[in-house]
Amino acid sequence: MKDRLWGVRDVAEFLGVPVATLYQWRQRGYGPKSRRVGRYVRYEPAEVRAWFAAQE
Repeated sequence: MKDRLWGVRDVAEFLGVPVATLYQWRQRGYGPKSRRVGRYVRYEPAEVRAWFAAQE
């Protein structure tokens, strides 16, 4: 299934940051756009890549 959403660990691994950093960013309104799916936080891989590409 290549169209699957990424979890927090997937994004942390892709960006090379700790999982805790993603949760802190999310609370501050920073970082790639995320959504809640039930009790889980999920990311669109394309949005994560676009956010990363926009960083200087």
